[in-house]
Amino acid sequence: MEGLPSRMGYDRAITVFSPDGRILQVEYARKTVNQGTPALGITYKDGVLLLAIRKVLDKLTVIDSIEKVAPADDHIGITMAGLIGDGRILIDRARQVAQRHKITYDEPMDVINLVKDICNYKQQHTQYGGIRPFGISLLIAGFDEKPRLFVTEPSGIYFEYKATAIGERSADVMKHLEKNYKEDLTRSQALKLGVDALKSALKTTFEEDKLDIGIIDKEIGKFKRYSLTEAKKLK
Repeated sequence: MEGLPSRMGYDRAITVFSPDGRILQVEYARKTVNQGTPALGITYKDGVLLLAIRKVLDKLTVIDSIEKVAPADDHIGITMAGLIGDGRILIDRARQVAQRHKITYDEPMDVINLVKDICNYKQQHTQYGGIRPFGISLLIAGFDEKPRLFVTEPSGIYFEYKATAIGERSADVMKHLEKNYKEDLTRSQALKLGVDALKSALKTTFEEDKLDIGIIDKEIGKFKRYSLTEAKKLK
């Protein structure tokens, strides 16, 4: 037990690095993300789609009240894994930033600039005492000149992907995506790939009615949420 208090000090303070150069509170936030229900994003020929599993804790819960996919602007949507309360705060910020940009410059905000703003805000919560990192990863999907899909991490870093997953069993989802993803997917093919990827990872626990889906592409013109049945009916 000798030395335990000093070790514990490193994960109690967000402003202190451990001796091996890690910020332990940020790593704990990543573990929170990995315990969240899975979500994925897929870019296809003319757009991007997001799929997320809604976690229903009580049989009497109204499932439509659980929002795992939300618009940030007409051309940008977000889904998440981790602490959903943290995610709502970041989505509200994204909406405010996007609206301020539109009012100031009279044009929609580029997806990458919105991602950078959110990540800067996340990073600020890794370097000041009295606050904690956001226990959430966001998938930010949008369409400006082309389909864009980004992941933002609790540490404040971001990456762009053609297809990716976050949350519980995301490694299994990624294996399916890596094996079956193609550059020229249609919307219906991308939807099928996303559903199949979640089915392969969740197996018997997968339920179609718990899917929350968001799509943005040239034809639709505006980010919208759908159930799986509604998404399949899109032409």
